[in-house]
Amino acid sequence: MAILEGIRIQNYRALKDVTLGRTFDNAKADPLPRLAAVIGANGTGKSSLLDALCFLGDCLKEGVQAACDKPHRGGFERLRTQGIEAPLQFDICFREESDTPPIHYTLHIGSDSYARPVVMREHLRMEWVDRDFLDLTEGRGLVWAGQDSKDGNPKMEVEMQDRQVLAVATFGALASHPEIGKFREFLSSWYFSYFDPKLAREPSTAGADSHLDREGKNLAKYLQFIEAAHPGELNSILQRIAKKIPGLVDITTSTSKNKQLFLEFYCEGYAEPFFQQDMSDGTLKLLAYLLLMEDPHPASLIGIEEPENGLHHQLLSLLATELKDFSRQARGPQVLVATHAPNFVDALTPEEVWILSKGADGYSSLTCAADIAQVRALFDEGIPMGSLWFSDHFGIGNP
Repeated sequence: MAILEGIRIQNYRALKDVTLGRTFDNAKADPLPRLAAVIGANGTGKSSLLDALCFLGDCLKEGVQAACDKPHRGGFERLRTQGIEAPLQFDICFREESDTPPIHYTLHIGSDSYARPVVMREHLRMEWVDRDFLDLTEGRGLVWAGQDSKDGNPKMEVEMQDRQVLAVATFGALASHPEIGKFREFLSSWYFSYFDPKLAREPSTAGADSHLDREGKNLAKYLQFIEAAHPGELNSILQRIAKKIPGLVDITTSTSKNKQLFLEFYCEGYAEPFFQQDMSDGTLKLLAYLLLMEDPHPASLIGIEEPENGLHHQLLSLLATELKDFSRQARGPQVLVATHAPNFVDALTPEEVWILSKGADGYSSLTCAADIAQVRALFDEGIPMGSLWFSDHFGIGNP
């Protein structure tokens, strides 16, 4: 499965210039691991970091103006770092397979004379062979047509009619541009969880959804898809999950006359089952995360913000271990978590922990814990990462 080796984000809210992992300009850095956690004090930019990744997917699917104008973003000027005139800039490094060359994607988003956000620059290139698949400035440039193009020229000149649409979205949808299509597919499959137990309690209409949505409101429809796609496996999946949630004996399903699926939770000490509207926020949240790991076709990248909300602290190390095991599977995605919980971080290594801190200038900086000498030394002596963070051995990342 494709993996995000690194990303550089510039001029996105407090993230004036931060780099996570390996990028084109930071080629000697280690690539991101399969599971990574971003920690830091309130207001350092953890939510902005995850939102910047989500923003890229929204740009691909809906265009840059729609992405900027989401209610929680408030438009281009509110996204751009205060006092900065330069465009929003993103540099992504991804690798389709471990033995294939890295692919680098650059995206700059500025504003036109009407103050509308537009694509200023797009560049998709392959490392090692120094090949540009796409190279556009202000909507004009070249796209790789392949060695077998009709006129013998591997590159063709193009001009985007709508500069609010990403060129990788346009050309990546064409069978004649498979390399661009692979990156488009990679970016479009990113998933960010903002699970809301209240929405998960609401009964859903009949039908099936192939993936759990961001808020979890289609929980029942997602289970109906698993049941239809893999007949006979749903009950074994739910039984497996029930063993991991304290207080549960079993989870089963029932179907109403109008074909709606309901979950039945059998709890210790009770003969009759409870339904999902009766269960605690923590139980439903842990259920949703564990169900994500049962997706037969998971996203290439999963982002989770503050999984500790509503969960007992002793369940966080269990969740971290489950996510780590999941990300290491052949079909498993990459997982990026933003958290305040030392108990979650205890299950990780220095290479899997990144620390966001904010300077006196109001801008955030990002540091890998493995680059802090004393953290590495103490971890090698057997002290868990969460304990080191809680005891302020990082030197950064605390109020």
